[in-house]
Amino acid sequence: MQLQVTNSPFNENQVELLNRLLPTLTETQQIWLSGYLSAIGRTTAAAPAGAELQVPSNTIGNTEVGAAVTSQPAASREVTILFGSQTGNCQRLAGSLSRKLEEQGFQVTLSAMNNFKPTALKKVENLLLLVSTHGEGEPPDNARIFHEFLYSKRAPQLENLRFSVLALGDTSYEFFCQTGKEFDQRLEELGGKRLSPRVDCDLDYDDSVAEWFEGVIGALNANLNAPAIAAKAVQAAEDAESQEPLYTRNNPFKAEVLENLNLNGRGSDRETRHLELSLEGSNIQFEPGDALGVYPENHPELVDAIIHTMGWNPNDKVPFNKKGDEGALREALLHHYEITVLTKPLLEQAAKLSASNKLSELLAPDRASELKAYIQGRDLLDLIQDFSPWEGPASSFVTILRKLPARLYSIASSYKANPDEVHLTVRAVRYEAHGRERYGVCSVHCAERVEPGDTLPIYIQHNPNFKLPTNPDAPIIMIGPGTGVAPFRSFLEERGELGAEGKSWLFYGDRHFVTDFLYQTDWQRMLKDGVLSKLDVAFSRDTEEKVYVQHRILQKSREVYEWLQEGAHIYVCGDEKYMAHDVHSALLTVIQSEGGLSLEAAAAYLEDMQQTQRYQRDVY
Repeated sequence: MQLQVTNSPFNENQVELLNRLLPTLTETQQIWLSGYLSAIGRTTAAAPAGAELQVPSNTIGNTEVGAAVTSQPAASREVTILFGSQTGNCQRLAGSLSRKLEEQGFQVTLSAMNNFKPTALKKVENLLLLVSTHGEGEPPDNARIFHEFLYSKRAPQLENLRFSVLALGDTSYEFFCQTGKEFDQRLEELGGKRLSPRVDCDLDYDDSVAEWFEGVIGALNANLNAPAIAAKAVQAAEDAESQEPLYTRNNPFKAEVLENLNLNGRGSDRETRHLELSLEGSNIQFEPGDALGVYPENHPELVDAIIHTMGWNPNDKVPFNKKGDEGALREALLHHYEITVLTKPLLEQAAKLSASNKLSELLAPDRASELKAYIQGRDLLDLIQDFSPWEGPASSFVTILRKLPARLYSIASSYKANPDEVHLTVRAVRYEAHGRERYGVCSVHCAERVEPGDTLPIYIQHNPNFKLPTNPDAPIIMIGPGTGVAPFRSFLEERGELGAEGKSWLFYGDRHFVTDFLYQTDWQRMLKDGVLSKLDVAFSRDTEEKVYVQHRILQKSREVYEWLQEGAHIYVCGDEKYMAHDVHSALLTVIQSEGGLSLEAAAAYLEDMQQTQRYQRDVY
């Protein structure tokens, strides 16, 4: 579009210059210039007549703009972004933030916390931390050393530091965003000043992340006396150059189910499904160690019971999300809202809608232990039954509910071995609590209501912290009882396709050999083909004394240590609360006894393995 003299306030020479310049600008450059002109418009009215306009020297894209230096005091354009991430969310978000800042001319240092030298912190002026909370309020594996340093006597005073923290967590856990809160508090105690307030994110974190991004970018620009670019404009520029895949957690791919098989034998008290999904036409790819996000459907019986108990009309129109989309109530409860997990924030919102005082009384500070006990194992149906009557229509009630989150499953196949397919290992969760049968939302959906030909909404959750060695000749030790064995099927299929020469050793455990040996024929074939070098199993209910994978590790102590000395990488997948801790203790014992080391030296040995990514865990 050409600017015309007749319809503009510019003279002919100015119009010619503008028509030569504007077509050469990228979208990002146009946004920056728009923001800059908006900012100076507020100050030029007070400037003396004839004063020269000074444009700050800056490189926008590949175009050099101005060379004059303003009289404003210099501020640092250097920003350090550190992430602590167990499953890759914080790492992905940190990369996105880094790109946004670089678009605006900031010099960004992006690093995992375990790759950043803590003593260099005193030289940092602008620090942005993105960290998840792992387990029961613990830092992710790659944030532990940095966390320990900040709480040690070696931590420096940070009077010149400006910082902000983005915390990821899950409100269904007692210690919601605990690690982020601790970093935020400790940096303040050391003298740092907040660029922007900490933001705590639940599983549905997109809006909260956007809020934090806008806050820190605005604060950094304000400190530079530069124009703060509107968040939507920045996002538009980012989207234009984005390398993000077409299908994401916000735009899942509807994958057709090709197979849905029960891996457990007849007579087993467990049901473990092997699902094979088609990725044809999606251009979705993944690597061993990545996870698949699956958006499930809530159990129809629970949905109908909630609607009946509340006396609602299942066809009433209610909002589906914060964007204004709406539809039938039953559809909303089936596919859009979390109804199986209670959290303190939910109960606090629900108390405003209850005509009874009982819920408000339960939320009193002196009844915290009772509240925790009540939340455990109960769902939305329990809540509405226990604290009736309720006020307001269904359209008001559903807005206090959390968005139904995807469930993440370790991928059990190699893309190279199975092009355009992805395989999952899903154990059906069923149990009784508080006088009623309960269901795992996604696992029972897959076990009972998904048939070949149906579709599941899915996306890839990349996990850069659980990856095969770059050297295919490196030995690997894989420890994965139960469904924790899933990613190791992917690892070994990949190594088979690549013709990797490195040795491999799998420790697998479950209850019974006859009925619960998941993927038994696959392991036997891989042993025969040489893809799998060694297999040790532990079936806890087949012997009088229960035997688990950690016991097998201790029994093979000498050989395990020899593999470690040869440079073996260790991978652990499965239960975090018990198994992962027991395996870690067993590895410490192996290193201490076979290496003739003290407990402290053995712990340092394992710590070094973690820091060099020779010891990786995908635990939950």
